[in-house]
Amino acid sequence: MGRKKLQMKRIEDKSSRQVMFCKRRSGLVKKARELPILCDVLVAVVVFSSRGKLYESCAGADRFLVLTESI
Repeated sequence: MGRKKLQMKRIEDKSSRQVMFCKRRSGLVKKARELPILCDVLVAVVVFSSRGKLYESCAGADRFLVLTESI
């Protein structure tokens, strides 16, 4: 059974948007952890929430943040 196609537009309801953010962020981080294992690459995921909270994931994230701070 397939999933319902989600139209890409801003979710107006604040609590629904927050739930979607948490779910999508978790899925993104999971994929980012799988990619280095499968493809022998470095991957960094850096996400800022609407409140400005920083979420980083994977070994390459610290290296990326240091590089961007020096620019």
